[in-house]
Amino acid sequence: MKSCLYECRVMHARFSPRAHHFVYRIFMFALDLDEIDELDQRLRLFSAERRNLYSFRDRDYLPTGTATGATLKQRVLTLLGQHGIATDGLRIQLVTLPRVAGYLFNPVSFYFCQAADGTPVAAVPEVTNTFKEMKPFVLGPQTRRADGYFHLRIPKHFYVSPFSDVDVAFDFQLSVPGERLSIQIDDYVKGERTLTSTLTGPARPLTDGRLAWFTLLYPLITLKIITLIHWQALRLYLKSLPWFRKAARPADQRGLYRPHASLLQPKHSDV
Repeated sequence: MKSCLYECRVMHARFSPRAHHFVYRIFMFALDLDEIDELDQRLRLFSAERRNLYSFRDRDYLPTGTATGATLKQRVLTLLGQHGIATDGLRIQLVTLPRVAGYLFNPVSFYFCQAADGTPVAAVPEVTNTFKEMKPFVLGPQTRRADGYFHLRIPKHFYVSPFSDVDVAFDFQLSVPGERLSIQIDDYVKGERTLTSTLTGPARPLTDGRLAWFTLLYPLITLKIITLIHWQALRLYLKSLPWFRKAARPADQRGLYRPHASLLQPKHSDV
């Protein structure tokens, strides 16, 4: 089995316009998409397409093509093909949190795509905001550095936080998961790094025993994450950071799925 868990340390450090720093611990699932059915059979605390303490729902991810009945793996392969990436024989590992007691929220999930011989081919971070909008960013073979990390800096054109404008650049540095998970995402404004976020930690076996233990250590983890996001937002607000309204620049929010109603309002005629 290639699927496992990662026990992670999350760190955020904001450098400007005000310093702000916090650290917390979570765990993440790393699911080989070819093993979902087997995991559903093996585990009592994890299920696919049905209720459980931890429940994986195909439709919760990359919602393009769901109307045609395409599986998540097929949708990821289609996305890669649209970026000119060869997809024959790829295995895809999804680092994410499934539904926990029915509740789902992932600020970011990651698809790591490898050839049959284990060669890393692509990585796709899938960013979700609190409006439930979702945007994937594709890092292909040309973004893979000599040290094995996928690296890409790209304007996000996506509303992630009220304290970050929509044209801030994301800088992704993603290592293919193995014995450890190592992910870093930075924000850049006009070439200046303003925020860094890291997700790091060792691999753990994906077993019912480990899931039971992590449930005790990290209860209702998805609810904890959304609560912490709002708590940190309040702290930033109290520090008087500049605030960006979501509806202020709708034309600069593009390439996303499940757009919020504020992006779908018809334009008013000047006539």
